[in-house]
Amino acid sequence: MRRFLPDTFTILLVCTVILASLFPASGSFADYFGIATDIAIAALFFLHGARLSRDVVIAGLLHWRLHLIILLTTFGIFPLLGLGLGFIPDAILPRPLYLGILFLCVLPSTVQSSIAFTSMAGGNVPAAICSASASNIFGMFLTPLLVGLLFSVGGNGGFSFDALQQILLQLLAPFIVGQILQPWIGDWIRAKKKILMPVDRGSILMVVYLAFSTAIVEGLWHTFSIADIAVVVVADVVLLAFVLVLTMFGSRWLGFDKSDEITITFCGSKKSLASGVPMANVIFAGQSIGAIVLPLMLFHQIQLMVCAVIAQKYAAAAARRVTEQQMKDAASPA
Repeated sequence: MRRFLPDTFTILLVCTVILASLFPASGSFADYFGIATDIAIAALFFLHGARLSRDVVIAGLLHWRLHLIILLTTFGIFPLLGLGLGFIPDAILPRPLYLGILFLCVLPSTVQSSIAFTSMAGGNVPAAICSASASNIFGMFLTPLLVGLLFSVGGNGGFSFDALQQILLQLLAPFIVGQILQPWIGDWIRAKKKILMPVDRGSILMVVYLAFSTAIVEGLWHTFSIADIAVVVVADVVLLAFVLVLTMFGSRWLGFDKSDEITITFCGSKKSLASGVPMANVIFAGQSIGAIVLPLMLFHQIQLMVCAVIAQKYAAAAARRVTEQQMKDAASPA
């Protein structure tokens, strides 16, 4: 039953939303808190850059077919599915929440959970590290460009190139600085993962608090009903299920072995809360992003629960194969 329970970070997210609902940031406090949030986000992406080993990137690039499939799924299949959900009438799926789902569909893959589930299931971990990291690097360029394209196609307005410039300044620049310093500080930062985790998660919680504070002041919970939230949950589940089936069976059809199939399944089906919330804060600066990030927060927990079950099934199947092989070896004549 534990795999169906929310993780600690999800509980913190819920508590943050409740805090914003009861005590929303406003006035000068919100302004100063926004500045602190920008600094925390820059620190988050600096740590991402400092953690990523160049040796891992170089080794992973050799498996280009796998990475291409994952990137096409993340930035191709997902956005097309998001456009397809646009045919749902506004009376069923309110437009602001649909835009949140569309934004979710153009985000990069997760890093930590993709690697963790790939490892748990017995997949190709070096390839997962490379693919998930590459997804986030490309996402700094592709996500804002896809937002501009898809939101304009849907008649929802896009964003100016100022937003891309802000992405490069606030997210990519700290990442590059981290990569430059990685040979000197990378080992230390990787060794202090638990100590530095509050920076990772704290920055996301700060953005969520600020986003929902603005949304609460503008009447978020008076705008959407429980039925609206339920529709978003169903849409998230359908998206995840479709992509999981596509990556799992598609990788087999393309001839990838079991370890690569696992990597494609987990890296191709995930969407990053850690990158998505800061990006939403930059791309939709000056707008209420509570409804934009809400579908992503729900998707985050759904993907963790579902992928935990799948990873355990992969691991159990691998254990059975090993046992059967050992039995065959023991039964065969010497």
